[in-house]
Amino acid sequence: MKNKFMFATGIENSYPTVFIDGKKVRVDELEKTGHYKHWQEDFQLVKDFGIKFLRYGPPYFSTHTGPGQYNWSFADDTFARLKELDITPIVDLCHFGVPDWLDNFQNPDFPQYFAEYAQAFAKRYPHLKFYTPVNEIFVAASFSGQYGWWNESLADDKSFVTALKHLCKANVLAMEVIAKVQPEVTFIQSESSEYFHPEDPSCCELADFLNLKRFLSLDLSYAHSIKVPHYKYLIENGMTDAEYEWFMNNKIRGKCIMGTDYYASNEHIVHADGSTSASGEIFGYYVITHQYYTRYRLPVMHTETNIAEPHSVTWLQKEWANLYRFKQDGFPIVGFTWYSLLDQVDWDTALRQNNGTVNPLGLYDLDRKIRPVGTAYKNLIKAWRSALERDTYGLNIIL
Repeated sequence: MKNKFMFATGIENSYPTVFIDGKKVRVDELEKTGHYKHWQEDFQLVKDFGIKFLRYGPPYFSTHTGPGQYNWSFADDTFARLKELDITPIVDLCHFGVPDWLDNFQNPDFPQYFAEYAQAFAKRYPHLKFYTPVNEIFVAASFSGQYGWWNESLADDKSFVTALKHLCKANVLAMEVIAKVQPEVTFIQSESSEYFHPEDPSCCELADFLNLKRFLSLDLSYAHSIKVPHYKYLIENGMTDAEYEWFMNNKIRGKCIMGTDYYASNEHIVHADGSTSASGEIFGYYVITHQYYTRYRLPVMHTETNIAEPHSVTWLQKEWANLYRFKQDGFPIVGFTWYSLLDQVDWDTALRQNNGTVNPLGLYDLDRKIRPVGTAYKNLIKAWRSALERDTYGLNIIL
């Protein structure tokens, strides 16, 4: 079968823990958006929309119930239905959180137990061939270990590096075991594509540092050598030389598509006092994705984007124009994703507050009624599918 351009959406399934009024609370987007009650209707929306690829995963925190213990009931039902509907999941195994018994990303036992979970999942569902083992590692490590927002809620470089190395090791180990179970697997590593702009010349050194720091999650996952200042940064903040060498000696990139996520919040201004703030879109998807592609030379998929109404239709058009220009210029880009299928809840506070605020970001609202961007995306797919469903750089990406 010919390879095809992958038009996709996703069902947002974040589940970090946060502290609200001093109490640890699990934020479960699948619960907040009503997916546990309406999952059959949600899958039918995907089918009726005409999208064949869905970023989707079971809630890791409630599926992996203990060492070697799993509750597959929800996963069995949902993945069986996706198979019946001929929707291809891009399986999202870890999305910003861990089960209570693993505590958080500072736990050195997390990578081993997560790999065991990934292996058990792959064995249980051997027909699945697309995986994102760990979603947005840079964001997960930053929000949990650097900003003090999620999970361990720590805010220092050592905690960031600890979370980073554990997330990356979990990612690599999961890829290794899944590939043994499913030799035809393709890994689509969804990662936030960032950029830091200096406010004035005094900020250039820090901006340069941050513009290499943004690559660390993919450097470790793809065994890409790290420059001396950032190697020193890792070592000074708790990574050992043996740990670094382990990453450099575990190369799995031949089975990978680099997923780049881009939002208007992905670009930042670096200020003279060392702080950063959101800059809004300056370079845009094309320029930043080109930087990531130049570094790793892997096929690319645009794995996440959205913006709230009333700007969503214009944003979709802009993101598509960037992607199409990237493809026209000869770069191997194989898919596009509006994320997500449904509106999201409380992402305006990065899930740190439990306000129940509905963020109008989806193709459908939470009453499962199509939004204008849903209509626009459906029309875009109809117009472009036949033009793009050709042999895409010889990649074996279709089941």
